[in-house]
Amino acid sequence: MTSLTNDIAVRPPSRLASGLGLAVVSSAAFGLSGPLAKSLLDAGWSAGAAVTSRILIAAAVLLIPGVLALRGRWGLLSSNAGIILAYGAFAVAGCQLAFFNAVGYMPVGVALLIEFTSPIAVISWMWLRHKQRPTLKTVAGAALAAVGLILVLDLVSGASIDPVGVVWALAAMAGAAVYWIMSADEGNGLPPLTLAAAGLLCGGIILLLAGLVGIVPFFATADDVLLAGLTMPWWISVLGLGVVTAAVAYVCGIAAIRRLGSRLASFIGLTEVLSALVFAWLLLGETPRAVQVAGGLLILAGVIVVKLGEPRAVDTP
Repeated sequence: MTSLTNDIAVRPPSRLASGLGLAVVSSAAFGLSGPLAKSLLDAGWSAGAAVTSRILIAAAVLLIPGVLALRGRWGLLSSNAGIILAYGAFAVAGCQLAFFNAVGYMPVGVALLIEFTSPIAVISWMWLRHKQRPTLKTVAGAALAAVGLILVLDLVSGASIDPVGVVWALAAMAGAAVYWIMSADEGNGLPPLTLAAAGLLCGGIILLLAGLVGIVPFFATADDVLLAGLTMPWWISVLGLGVVTAAVAYVCGIAAIRRLGSRLASFIGLTEVLSALVFAWLLLGETPRAVQVAGGLLILAGVIVVKLGEPRAVDTP
């Protein structure tokens, strides 16, 4: 089996710079999903309907670009059918369903904290599967980022824990780890656009079926939504969720992971929490507290330390 990623591989400066830029764009796009989804939930949408609309619209937007990116190599779809199905089932649909089930048993902040421990799972996978032992700086950076995440989610005052919710949140964490690991695999030959389009289509169909059979509540309204203090049509939030927070987020995320490796990219992905705070402030009027700002700085510091702990790239002619 081709190695899913090799964080010790040669990483030219241009590839590193573009990877960092794409990772930041992806995290910011993912971070926008919270405020947009909340505007729909407040307007009477169920979480299942909002996330299914988001994924299916993204799949529709990326369908033609994903086909064009194949350049006639249709055999890649059949030879990677299992990968595409697994990506859609675990990295897209499974992660989303598990998270929304988790928040039904515990506070959103606690569920997010558990899900965002996925970098630890990625490090463990890279160590056990590919013998890439983390450096001391990587471990220190992980600890800094974990403390920062606790502060950003404002969990210092404590929160109730439900065992069922913990199980669902751990499932969401596993789904997020699958996203980081599978997205890093360049050996399958699938272009990022094609993997994103096919995975989102599979995930969207799975979510749609889950809603139709009643695994998750599935209902929507045509009521206006409230964003940045303004009343807007519901479809603005839906299009934003589909085009920006899914299509753009997944394509940029996959491209970034293939440039940075799953380990480093998963830590940069923690900045999604910071983006969510900023967008919640701008669109919903939810001003972040001082402890959350301090936590954000710790997350950034942790990401920097993890980057410093990355093995140096080998110079080549």
